[in-house]
Amino acid sequence: MKNSITIWYKTRAVAVSLLSIIAFCGFAQTVITLPSWGFGPFIRPAGVNPVIAPLPASMFKDPMTSKKVAWEASDVFNPAAAVRGNKIHVLYRAEDHSGKGIGMRTSRLGLATSTDGITMKRRSKPVMYPANDSQKEYEWPGGCEDPRIAVTEDGTYVMMYTQWNKKVPRLAVATSKDLKNWTKHGPAFYQAYNGKYRDMASKSAAIITKLVNDKQVIAKINGKYWMYWGERFVNTATTSDLQNWEPMQTSDGELLQVMKTRDNYFDSDLTECGPPAVMTDNGILLLYNGKNKPAEGRDVNYTANTYSGGQALFDTNDPTKLINRMEKPFFVPTEPFEKSGQYPAGTVFMEGLVFFKSKWFLYYGCADSRVAVAVWEPVGK
Repeated sequence: MKNSITIWYKTRAVAVSLLSIIAFCGFAQTVITLPSWGFGPFIRPAGVNPVIAPLPASMFKDPMTSKKVAWEASDVFNPAAAVRGNKIHVLYRAEDHSGKGIGMRTSRLGLATSTDGITMKRRSKPVMYPANDSQKEYEWPGGCEDPRIAVTEDGTYVMMYTQWNKKVPRLAVATSKDLKNWTKHGPAFYQAYNGKYRDMASKSAAIITKLVNDKQVIAKINGKYWMYWGERFVNTATTSDLQNWEPMQTSDGELLQVMKTRDNYFDSDLTECGPPAVMTDNGILLLYNGKNKPAEGRDVNYTANTYSGGQALFDTNDPTKLINRMEKPFFVPTEPFEKSGQYPAGTVFMEGLVFFKSKWFLYYGCADSRVAVAVWEPVGK
């Protein structure tokens, strides 16, 4: 692939092989060496995190109840990110006080913008939420959750998010030209295989992207758009219109699992897809959220139930082919705000990754309660 990452990526391959990151998590101190094909190190800027926290003063008239609600008063987490107009735009999941426990409240998506990727200016009202529209049966009362965003070369933003009616989580699609006004297109797998996956639990989609003149855009491979998706395993799906997705299957009609959990590793319980995947000179890089098992089969170097960040590399010409995979996480919960809140076992849950002003900005949820950022400036760029 010939694009703007070629020069610095080759330079970085030499430099990063000498780099070790010390990560403190769980019971042991682990030395992590990034592979030459990996992204990083991602560094938390000093004294700025979390960049988004709950804001009880934000009020919104809920169209479903016609009552004013403090829509982001409880917890804010799991952010997507996109670049538009020389700014980073962060869309984050916000929960109100309508219930107790993870997933028991109503979630809406808020929008914050930043000229430096760190200092955020927030809108007072959500930009995506359950309403009296064609999607209310899928989105009420649980809401709209966990977005990932990518953009086409002509400037159409595509958001993959979870619709949660407190019965079945469904991966869904919405599009926008300005990141403020969104058109909902419904469940991503609604039409595939005559509705075979219509009522299947699904979430967490990472559309494959590429850098073109320093702009991260949705890529086509073999004439189609691709995404990785899934919570427990990594699956794939393709589309020609970015709205109706078809999960890939095995010859016997089962979902094709291109990456699975591993006993005694940090991703022993889940391999949940993170932000949009990125085509590089070495292959397609997928950042994913690995969850450690609670007991037998877990990685004893990390706390039980911890969510940490992993990286995997897939073949550019065949996105279903796994080439390489990190054995240790490159990003682990270390800060107090990453180990307290709704999920005190420790969570750094990645959903937003953007290339902005020659740096990669990684946005992640902290213990399902806050939003933070880490930054990597590639060598030679």
